[in-house]
Amino acid sequence: MKTKCVIIDDEPLAIEVIESYINKMNDLELTGKFTNPIIAFEKIRSDTPDLIFLDIEMPELSGIDFIRTLANPPAIIFTTAYREYALEGFELEALDYLLKPVSFERFLRAINKYYKIYSSPVQTKITEQLPGPEQEYIYIKENKKAVKVFLRDILYLESLKDYVKVVCKECKIITKSTMNHFGEILPEEKFLRIHRSTIIARSAIKTVSHSMIETGNRQFTIGRNYKNEVLKALKLSNSGF
Repeated sequence: MKTKCVIIDDEPLAIEVIESYINKMNDLELTGKFTNPIIAFEKIRSDTPDLIFLDIEMPELSGIDFIRTLANPPAIIFTTAYREYALEGFELEALDYLLKPVSFERFLRAINKYYKIYSSPVQTKITEQLPGPEQEYIYIKENKKAVKVFLRDILYLESLKDYVKVVCKECKIITKSTMNHFGEILPEEKFLRIHRSTIIARSAIKTVSHSMIETGNRQFTIGRNYKNEVLKALKLSNSGF
């Protein structure tokens, strides 16, 4: 099932940018776009979206006041040119806060955050209906496109200066990003950071030694500053190493 999205912004050009990003994503569906928040309010009452991209500075009704009119607001991502509204936006439990002009990479980070927080219940329901492994996934930017990658297929990630190499069972993706970013969006119960430049899928680990972790065909160094956390996460005694 696709995530239903609505854009509310009094700037048509800003709507076009977010709309173009949504159209690049297979699992997002734009169900409404509005320059008038009052008209948007009526639409949302009759057809509640999953996610709203919401401007803050708008005539007649600000984005912040708009949220306060909703009894059960969906996930909200603010899109605004004014950084000073960030604190108030987060106090209203907005999912993210995008400063204009919004880049595709920053948009993608917000979408990954949405899926990390909101996809688990949906994925559990799908898993109950369909036999097989969990269908959790993230999107990774590569060559101006968003590539859908299932978490179950990821083996490990390696830092390449300003880029990250994501190695999957059947492909490799190189994206301009950071290990800290992936450390934030990948679930800790499935992935383990063992070095400042390495994250490994727990399911791919075959053996663990004093300073190394081995997968099927690779060995990775455990960073000195990560060793205690790695052993604790794997429920191994430090005395044995």
